[in-house]
Amino acid sequence: MEAAAAAAGAEPGSGCGGGAEEPVVSLAEVLAENEELEKEARAVLGGSDHERCSYSQGAVKRQALYACSTCTPPGGEPAGICLACSYECHGTHRLFELYTKRNFRCDCGNSKFKNLQCKLLPEKGKVNSGNKYNDNFYGLYCTCKRPYPDPEDEHLGAVPPESGDFHEMVCQACMNHCHFLWAYASQLAVPALTKVNSLEDEGIVLKAEGNEEQKKEIKTESGVEHQETKEEKQMEQFNEPSTSSGSACPEVVTKSEEPVCKLKELQSKQFLKKDTATFWPSNWRSKLCTCEDCLKMYSELEVQFLTDECDTVLAYENKGTSDQETERRDPLMDTLNSMDRVQQVELICEYNDLKTELTDYLRRFADEGTVVKREDIQHFFEEFQSRKRRRTNRMQYYCS
Repeated sequence: MEAAAAAAGAEPGSGCGGGAEEPVVSLAEVLAENEELEKEARAVLGGSDHERCSYSQGAVKRQALYACSTCTPPGGEPAGICLACSYECHGTHRLFELYTKRNFRCDCGNSKFKNLQCKLLPEKGKVNSGNKYNDNFYGLYCTCKRPYPDPEDEHLGAVPPESGDFHEMVCQACMNHCHFLWAYASQLAVPALTKVNSLEDEGIVLKAEGNEEQKKEIKTESGVEHQETKEEKQMEQFNEPSTSSGSACPEVVTKSEEPVCKLKELQSKQFLKKDTATFWPSNWRSKLCTCEDCLKMYSELEVQFLTDECDTVLAYENKGTSDQETERRDPLMDTLNSMDRVQQVELICEYNDLKTELTDYLRRFADEGTVVKREDIQHFFEEFQSRKRRRTNRMQYYCS
């Protein structure tokens, strides 16, 4: 209640006693901070069901996940549990928050949990063979083996751009697995990995992939002038804004409509390759080639999700926020909507009276520099109800 007193006009640091002064914040600051935390929670958890285990949905495209150190400690088999099971089955356990993972089926209560049965869905298979696990499930980062999550950022193999103008990061292990992304990094990464801004770094390898016939075709098809025009058009194509928004996702590409392979064109030029993580803008996935050969490569590398812009964490968060905002209802507005006009006016008047009297009551504590206690608030509402009854008893009604 110290926050309420401060909201009524208390001076920072005003208080009784000679001890160390406690920091004072206003009620507005507390509410603003609480709203921000709720917003973050709605974004991360809003796309996941907090009441029903997700096991019945199979491998969920993307969901909030947790690992239980109490049930599956380091040294044992890794396991992941859904949001609902983290509440219902592991509420008192030590959990590692894994943020979100893709294509994962809840493990809660299966053979990896020796002494626990899922309370929400007891009948589950022994294992989920399609799940993939890493060091995150033991509370560690994969690259540096530091605690996960970690307040430091530089352990990921790269320092995030100072501009902050990026929406996704691809770690160095995934860059090594998806080696074709280095060709795109020269055009799309933030900042773009070009010879100009990266030659001063150590450990850079200049590469030019693609066979000589491809290079010759580009150089001799219509001469040097044609090559330059083609490169300019390609740059314009890569720099075009994405047609998709953060909340609406286009269909996943399943069939190629690309007459020319963008990747081969990029690989025919010299580009840089580093042992580092990379950072990418919001629309970079829409720029990936979707020719038949590239789609086959994505499938072989098991990264078909790269062409799905709804797979991004941003899309997941936007969906969660949108769903939560739709479900959230203001109880005061619901009550008002259920009343007739006269009742609405009376309720609003009562609310304004309460607000005015409570503000005046709290201002006394602020002026005196004293702390508002629980019994003070109880006393206020008792007096408020008493005054309200007296006003009602004195009210007279006349026939018109």
